[in-house]
Amino acid sequence: MESVKMNKSWIYVGLTSLSELVWIYGFNTASTWWHWTLIVAFILLDLHFLAKACEGLPTGTVYAIFAGFGTVGTFLMDIFIFEEQISISKVFFILLIIAGVIGLKLSDDKKDTKGVLE
Repeated sequence: MESVKMNKSWIYVGLTSLSELVWIYGFNTASTWWHWTLIVAFILLDLHFLAKACEGLPTGTVYAIFAGFGTVGTFLMDIFIFEEQISISKVFFILLIIAGVIGLKLSDDKKDTKGVLE
């Protein structure tokens, strides 16, 4: 049962990461009141998914992946959608973020074998 909850939590991590990219994109393109209404709706949806993900996974891991995905996704949106310039330093620091997220995930997988204090 715990495995099912954890797998569901990973789906919420994916949903919160994707909804974050939607509202970030909206910040760059919104021009009417209803665009901003949709952005606010996606922000609220994003926070809901983030909270649901934290119910089954360590909050630090969820936030690191959420922030890392958002940063990398925004970087890629800037390049491919908004035609921003790419630089070696930007690529280097994005790779550092990815390495940090992977490191956090790997360190989370190493369970404490001593058990929980009662």
